Amino acid sequence: MPVHTKLCLSERQPLFLWKNQGLSNKECARRLNRHPATIGRELTRNRYVGKEEVFYEPLFAQGNFERKKRLAWRAKHPLKNPRLFNYVTARLKWGWSPESISGRLKYIEHPRQPEWHISPETIYQFIYHPLHKQDSWWEYLRRKQKRRRPKHGRKSQRVRIPDRVSIHLRPNEIDQRKIFGHWEGDTVVGLGRKSGLHTAYERVASLIRLERMPSLSAQSSFVAQERIYSSLPPKARKSTTLDNGLEHVLHTKLKWSLGIPTYFADPYSAWQRGGNENANLWIRYYFPKGTDFATIPEEDLRAVEWELNHRPRKRLGFKTPVEVFSENLEGLR
Repeated sequence: MPVHTKLCLSERQPLFLWKNQGLSNKECARRLNRHPATIGRELTRNRYVGKEEVFYEPLFAQGNFERKKRLAWRAKHPLKNPRLFNYVTARLKWGWSPESISGRLKYIEHPRQPEWHISPETIYQFIYHPLHKQDSWWEYLRRKQKRRRPKHGRKSQRVRIPDRVSIHLRPNEIDQRKIFGHWEGDTVVGLGRKSGLHTAYERVASLIRLERMPSLSAQSSFVAQERIYSSLPPKARKSTTLDNGLEHVLHTKLKWSLGIPTYFADPYSAWQRGGNENANLWIRYYFPKGTDFATIPEEDLRAVEWELNHRPRKRLGFKTPVEVFSENLEGLR
């Protein structure tokens, strides 16, 4: 007897004819070289059940089989749990990454309940499963990719900056991410390079601050940075590391006005300011390339800033940046 497999359409068609002729399940099984139990299950599971009649029809049986096969993965998928499904999909809509969702469940909210634990890869498989193509869950991811692709960095522009201090002269304590108050800064460019945002990222807490720039001039950049840092105590604004954009040529004014020394990453080395680059990618999730920042209401900018800073991060033990930033400010007091 062959290994058990489901019947195919070429077997369902003669089965339909033989049953109409009054043959037994055992005889049909002998002719198809199948086990009689296989024939019995086929006639039970894939029959048509109407209000007034019940019968077996091969095309309906084949369609029913294919539908069940497409849905079979759900029987073993962790998201079949309605509560877990609702939790994951709600956080995806909030803009949380699969890794943040997974870590928050495992380490913060349900550390002792394995039924709530789900890996980031499982969430990605759910998002990109063909059955969910019409739901477009991928649109809630940061990069909004229809298909999973490898990452690609972006390049910075080589510009001559007066009194530029290289990142290689930066104190080692900054590299270790253990001392609070060291920042990274960059510019998110708007439509036609006429406006933008200055973004600042605190390296310990992963806190993101953003401020509108009416133009991409050096003066606009300085004013935006001054607004971000002036409300902080001196020990919470110890340094900033910038990219090599032309808008940062007035960087020394930060030291004169607020006592903040500035350092610059190497050209074409965005990874040296990885936290800030990652923050910019998240900002692009809300404000794609081609956005005119001059038309974005101030309350929308603050809403994005609030949402990014209240999202749990893996490197923070799945605490939020606001929680860690507040803890460090309390430590200063």
